[in-house]
Amino acid sequence: MGTTLNTFIEIFNTSFDVGGETVQMKKIVIPIIQRDYAQGRLDAEVNRIRARFLDSLHQAIKVDQITLDFVYGDINADGVMTPLDGQQRLTALFLLHWYAAKKENIDASEHLFLENFSYETRYSARDFCSFLIKFEPSFTKKLSDEIVDQAWFPLDWKKDPTISSMLVMLDAIQVEFAETQGIWARLKDKAITFYFLPIKDMGLTDELYIKMNSRGKPLTQFEHFKAELERELRKVDEATAKRIIKKIDLDWTDMLWKYRGDDNVIDDEFLRYFRFICDIICYQNGGTTQGKSNDEFDLLKEYFSAQNENVMANIQTLENYFDCWCNLQGDNTPDKFLERFISHEHQPGKIKVEKRYGINIFKDCVRNYADISGNGNRLFPLNRIVLLYAIVSYILNKDTISNDEFSRRLRIVNNLIQNSEDEISDSELRTSGNRMPAILKQVDAIIKTGTIDETIDKNLNVVQLAEEALKIIWIENNPEKADSLFELEDHDLLQGQISIVGLEHPEYFLRFQSLFSCKWDLVDCTLMSIGNYGQREKNGWRHQLGSKKNMKAWRNLFHKSSNDGFERTKDVLVELLSRSDSFNDELLSSIIKTYIDECETNNNYEWRYYYIKYDLFRPGSFGKYYWDDFEKRPYEFSIMSTESKISENTYQPFLKAIYKNKLSKDHYGQRAIDGDNYIVCENAAYVVKRTDTNAEVEMIAIAQNDEGIDTEDRIKKLQVPLK
Repeated sequence: MGTTLNTFIEIFNTSFDVGGETVQMKKIVIPIIQRDYAQGRLDAEVNRIRARFLDSLHQAIKVDQITLDFVYGDINADGVMTPLDGQQRLTALFLLHWYAAKKENIDASEHLFLENFSYETRYSARDFCSFLIKFEPSFTKKLSDEIVDQAWFPLDWKKDPTISSMLVMLDAIQVEFAETQGIWARLKDKAITFYFLPIKDMGLTDELYIKMNSRGKPLTQFEHFKAELERELRKVDEATAKRIIKKIDLDWTDMLWKYRGDDNVIDDEFLRYFRFICDIICYQNGGTTQGKSNDEFDLLKEYFSAQNENVMANIQTLENYFDCWCNLQGDNTPDKFLERFISHEHQPGKIKVEKRYGINIFKDCVRNYADISGNGNRLFPLNRIVLLYAIVSYILNKDTISNDEFSRRLRIVNNLIQNSEDEISDSELRTSGNRMPAILKQVDAIIKTGTIDETIDKNLNVVQLAEEALKIIWIENNPEKADSLFELEDHDLLQGQISIVGLEHPEYFLRFQSLFSCKWDLVDCTLMSIGNYGQREKNGWRHQLGSKKNMKAWRNLFHKSSNDGFERTKDVLVELLSRSDSFNDELLSSIIKTYIDECETNNNYEWRYYYIKYDLFRPGSFGKYYWDDFEKRPYEFSIMSTESKISENTYQPFLKAIYKNKLSKDHYGQRAIDGDNYIVCENAAYVVKRTDTNAEVEMIAIAQNDEGIDTEDRIKKLQVPLK
């Protein structure tokens, strides 16, 4: 039993040595038990495989020869071969040779062998092949349209899946090869070959065919990819090609095996990690992936073909990025290695990642890279790309970096990632442009040296970079306090940025955690009793305060941004932290009660009093408030129910406290409606107006002192119905 290299033209009337006997192949017949021809199906995945397959054949005709995968088959005593595997490739070759013969007006004597290829899956498919060989198309229109118009083509043949697939493939061949000359000559010159393995008289049964074809055996996308990769690498360096393909088949497959999908193969997992590597190469060369093809064949051509001047360096990157996971010492799997350095909770020596992300970031990559969620977001976003890059950078340099050094440096990178959401971008359309090349350079510097490279422009968040640089020095001077700092960094409200507490207050690190283990609504009110800790956003009218249940509100306050008032927030927080070594709900409640009592005793009702006293001023949404002019009219504000916009659910809290369900949604909760009148709340009065004319009906003044602060509770004052 042996294999031979053949062309579709030569294989007919070729003799094969099978078990010591000479068997001549005269005909190829696709048996009844075989599945239908599938390469012409109209779904996204088949469309993609078909396009790539035809492109490979086209390249073979124009430039370089190609050898397809094995074809296995049984040859009977009459020389009829029934393919066990290879039906899809053989059918495609039959159609391509038919197209070339008809398009280039090849003498019939040269393509008589086409009559020796037939289908027995259905009589219709058999007859179609027979009529097709005799048909002489004009090539003046779409081939399928011209064929279907023929008198010999019954309309019900369209329902035959093999025939319909052949028609689709013929149209695709027509498009692909429309401008190509000399196809037939190249086919005769062995531009496309395949290995044939004959299996003589082995008693092929229906069960064997079913077993071999239960999922179909066309070349998979990955098999096409691997063949194309090998072909491109051979053009660059034969030894390198052999080494890489061997690693794909053995070492890299073994490493990826535990991450295989439900299909029990590692094809998709390999290709996803391949895309990650290609994107890293792109970024390292100063490029962006935006607007570029994510197709693995296009990436292969771009980075791993001889046309790329850096092809050898790219091949080395590919090899290193796979090998590094295979060569982990002691941690013989990526899982064990990553569990030593990553956690969902604060643990010494580990970075903390959000629970929505897997601890095994490598598994996350090979399962999700380049995939898009239903809302259009990447399942493996840019921040994860940066973190995985940092980890790979360490593994490639682990001989010169200790475990403790890596643990500390990875924490720096993770802190930067968590606080650079706006900066981590590869879009050229943003003001700061594509930052990924610079970000990867900075990450490299941190992992390899443990320092921030201040010479790299426009990379990660500048505020966090400055903080991390200060922490490096601070830890050198205060090594015994490093663990308490790291624990503070890992607090869910801080995520690495601790400037709201400050390195100047290490005694407050644990107090912060104690404070925010209390009910957040009590924390909110206690802070407000000390002073207005809120921040005004860049637009000038939207203000950020805390929230009884929304974590993002506090994160916005505790992370430096373009908001005005961060230092004021810090001053109020530090003042509260200075008041006790630890905090509980009872302590906070007592501070709040003291403030309320003092306001009521002194008849001094700042807007903060109402905020603390009345729950509806703190609905627990996004902590967003609207002030048109806070300095001049502090009592004229609204509570927003969304994160950024005024909506029909926005409300003026003083009106809502009295009139509850009478607020006008059409006026964004700024009016209370009662019959023909409406009421608005101004800084020093309630004003009643006519709905039809806006004429003032009544003004209910609020007593205020010289500083414009209420000297009476305006909510209690208006406990009367509208007139």
